[in-house]
Amino acid sequence: MMISNEVYYIGVSDSNIRTFDIIMKTANGTTYNAYLIKTTDGVIILDTVKEEFSEAFFEKIEAICSYDEIKYIVMHHLEPDHSGALPMLVKKAPQAKIFISPMATSMLKSITKIDNMEFETVWTNKLLKLGDKTLKFLSTPNLHWPETMSSYLLEDKILFSGDVFGSHYYDNRIFDDLVGDFDYAFKYYYDHIMRPFKGDVLNALRLYDKLEIETIAPLHGPIMRLHTQKYLSLYKEWSQKSLKRNGKKVVSIFYVTSYKNTQEMAQKIYEGVEKHSDTLIANIYDLTALDEHNMLNILEESTGIIIGTPTINGDAPKPVWELLSCMMLLEKRGKFGASFGSFGWSGEAPEMIQQRMKSLNFRVPLLALKVKLIPTQDELELCYNFGNEFGEIVNGKMIEMTL
Repeated sequence: MMISNEVYYIGVSDSNIRTFDIIMKTANGTTYNAYLIKTTDGVIILDTVKEEFSEAFFEKIEAICSYDEIKYIVMHHLEPDHSGALPMLVKKAPQAKIFISPMATSMLKSITKIDNMEFETVWTNKLLKLGDKTLKFLSTPNLHWPETMSSYLLEDKILFSGDVFGSHYYDNRIFDDLVGDFDYAFKYYYDHIMRPFKGDVLNALRLYDKLEIETIAPLHGPIMRLHTQKYLSLYKEWSQKSLKRNGKKVVSIFYVTSYKNTQEMAQKIYEGVEKHSDTLIANIYDLTALDEHNMLNILEESTGIIIGTPTINGDAPKPVWELLSCMMLLEKRGKFGASFGSFGWSGEAPEMIQQRMKSLNFRVPLLALKVKLIPTQDELELCYNFGNEFGEIVNGKMIEMTL
């Protein structure tokens, strides 16, 4: 299928897949997009497909050109769903030079298991000119792997974006103006793949802003040729959401409680944070009443996150770990974390939560606060002081982080 002057879609569909990368639901299936540019002096292949779909991929190539016409292969992203057919393509077109980002060098050799490949690393503004077509490369790391990049076809004003602007949505009509309504899939994809890398998204958008883009050709989902500015604007809007509400930073306190002891601690910590109501907004939530979507929205807007948990059978209960599992879908830079809880016997759950938050790159300035069974008035005062000090730290108080 031609998407522009001598630019072809050679991707494949995976219409029956219903779960992608373990965490994503794909009610409409997905696609593994790849592209072919035919020039007056040879052919450029942009990305490949998942290995089990190689046959259909090569059939599409063979319908357009011979393998000896292929001069270059551009790999925007080396995840297996895009590089699965690469080893066979290298064997079929051994003369082709591969272009990758500098971060992809070791991965390329691991994926292909071929030692004598000819490849070259590229970065922003480096050009590949072949015949009557010119590709400009753009460094867009961490979207969503460190080695990802984009490219821009000058003559046709096409952005080959990589995983950015993708969606897990199969429709054989391919183009955004022809397929069904895939807005939900576009947002769902952003939330689960790109949201943890908002800063990197904004860096990429600054590069894209310098280009006159008429078509966005991502690695998954519909090709966008009618509403390109809509999708660029949505990514900018979603990535620029501030960690402030009404000019104030947000501190969110989550808790699970068995006998209301951890709940009492949470309330006093909340009151301590609330002491800074001129600069902070404090919120308190019972985790057993929150679903994942609400958790994500609350976590995303929060600069400070405090988690309270009892210790049950030497561990934190499931709702606490579900909250922490949501963190993988968020950007954690600049967030502060803390933990607390009541316990009966061993009491290790707050420290477990604290260590998990540290491993997620939260700044964890305070030791976990623990109370045995029912908190006394003195212990509740400690909880109030804990919340007050955490609020001071979120507001900028310097303190040595806990080890």
